[in-house]
Amino acid sequence: NARMLSETHFHFGYLHEQFGAKDASRIFSEMAETDVFFGLDIGTRADDLQSRLKAIKESISFIEDETAKKKVKDFIYFSAGIWPDKDAIIDRENQMKLLEKSIAEFRSGAHEFSEKLIAIGEGGLDHHWNPSGVDGRCESDFDEKVFEGERELFLMELALAKKMNLPFIVHSRDAWQDTVDVIREADAHNGIIHCYSYGKEELKPFLDMGWYISLSGSITYAKKSKLEAVNEMIRYIPDDRLLLETDSPYLAPVPERGNTNTPVFVRYTYGAVAAARGISTETLCALVDENIRRLFSV
Repeated sequence: NARMLSETHFHFGYLHEQFGAKDASRIFSEMAETDVFFGLDIGTRADDLQSRLKAIKESISFIEDETAKKKVKDFIYFSAGIWPDKDAIIDRENQMKLLEKSIAEFRSGAHEFSEKLIAIGEGGLDHHWNPSGVDGRCESDFDEKVFEGERELFLMELALAKKMNLPFIVHSRDAWQDTVDVIREADAHNGIIHCYSYGKEELKPFLDMGWYISLSGSITYAKKSKLEAVNEMIRYIPDDRLLLETDSPYLAPVPERGNTNTPVFVRYTYGAVAAARGISTETLCALVDENIRRLFSV
């Protein structure tokens, strides 16, 4: 019985908010049907663990089938981290204290997931300027002090991951060189460059430093002229460093582009990556699951 389509990065709280607990629970049921081995719900704010836990428990309670319910409880894991939004960057000292406090509370809580916080992140650097986007990022907000603060917050989170001996989930957008520099400075070698969005050459320093590379649905967006380069990048990632994700609710893969992304759509990314690497989806699933076991010790 092959386990299928593990999903290393999604934000379930947003799906719960958008669809309501009952409809969101169908996503979990569908994942259980395909015997998903692993699903990682990702943190973005210092204090979001409790609300995420509540959303997940609430949706699980709508699953009537006891076997499916148990499967979901088995495959769900959590990370906790601080996404680099401007307010969090400016308030980073307090935010880090809050993060550590909320992790301690989660781990000592009387709930069935208290052992399942297995990563720090996502955190990192974002220099993608799009004032009308979800993040409302304006270059004018990022003066030298905020840029420096962003690097500092990233370093603080990497240090926390090291202290807790947990892998770190890196968010890096339009910030390749700075990301490499900060990881080098932190001497960090344990975690994921999530939703990898750079080219083949840019993979090298991350791979050399021991990082895993996670591909999302955005690899299915390549224009025909760029397709060969994207496929080459996909093939360049070693078997033992490759992970896949949706980053749901964002970045729905083709053919669902434009819709709200859910963890179920990870299958399109598996299909695209398997095709690029010239292997079967089953082989790819086995390989990804092996990497998940090694990285997260699950």
